Amino acid sequence: MSQQDVEVTDAEEVLDDAEDGQDVDDAQDAEDAGASDGDQLNDLELEGDIAADYVEGLLDIADLDGDIDMDVEGDRAIVSVVGATLDELVGDDGVVLEALQELTRLAVHRQTGTRARLMLDIGGYRARRRAELSDYGRSVAEEVARSGEPKELAAMSPFERKIVHDAVAEAGQRSESEGEEPNRRVVVYPAP
Repeated sequence: MSQQDVEVTDAEEVLDDAEDGQDVDDAQDAEDAGASDGDQLNDLELEGDIAADYVEGLLDIADLDGDIDMDVEGDRAIVSVVGATLDELVGDDGVVLEALQELTRLAVHRQTGTRARLMLDIGGYRARRRAELSDYGRSVAEEVARSGEPKELAAMSPFERKIVHDAVAEAGQRSESEGEEPNRRVVVYPAP
């Protein structure tokens, strides 16, 4: 029996306990209380392995070629798919990628019983987008500093807004998210 089999079985036991009358959150909290950093790393590696298997299955169904890399960064598993013909899996403005990420998170949740925060990247899209948005956030912050006027940006995903907020803060300005999804946007304000 592999380590992955054991960890999945442990997650299934938590779900079985919940079906026997215990609260899933109480059972998970008790399990988390005894977890060490090594356990968290193992859990994230398990999430990454499950996600990688799921994505590999999707690629096979779609008859697409791609190599899958799995890493753990901070408190999140990152699964990356690299290949030459993957633009259709990213879609316009990353919409398809966001949907695939949510499906992958659901697949992990189904096997582990816990909500996954994993990130899926295809063809380096998120890395490129992160660099573009950081530059954009810095340039908007500089513009707002010069003009003294707030600037409202286009609607963005939570991933994109976080990058812009970080870049604006690094440039010494202030920003807030306003509006409701899917039209939530960053507004950059001059520093007080």
